[in-house]
Amino acid sequence: MISRLHQLYRDQVRPTLLKSGSYGNLWAVPTMKKIVVNVGYGRMVKEPARVATAIKTLERITGQKPLVTKAKKSVSAFKIRQGLEVGAKVTLRGERMWEFLDKLINVTLPRVRDFHGLDPKIIDRQGTLTVGMAEHIAFPEIRSDEVEHLHGLEISIQTTAQTAAASRQLLTALGFPFTTG
Repeated sequence: MISRLHQLYRDQVRPTLLKSGSYGNLWAVPTMKKIVVNVGYGRMVKEPARVATAIKTLERITGQKPLVTKAKKSVSAFKIRQGLEVGAKVTLRGERMWEFLDKLINVTLPRVRDFHGLDPKIIDRQGTLTVGMAEHIAFPEIRSDEVEHLHGLEISIQTTAQTAAASRQLLTALGFPFTTG
């Protein structure tokens, strides 16, 4: 079954972007490529219970089992050895990606404390939007009364757009709340 946001993209956003004259054909119009949700353990690395909680949280938020990431190099200043588990990530594609995006735009971002919109400058030159969240409790799957320790996470949204401006045009049309400044 196709998600609500994916249907909106197909029926309204893509034809509107095509009519704008920036793209030669329907397949040149940018679309969503993938979403990566990442949790870095940081100080939690020495507390296995908190690491397990972060992994379970990531699984509940995305509906997919996380991949544990390991350090590629040893860094003595951060007390990290090569091969040490330093985080977990989930890569979403297809309909799960569209459903997660819909939930992020319409439910999660409005629930973030003191949220006034996303700065358009956080889109890089390749068209990737990366949002850092200080607290994971903004997601509807997480009940605030069952949370003992808060942790942050990072969401990278990759589009097929070639420029930051094209990516912003696509994300704005999908409903991302950008600030006007």
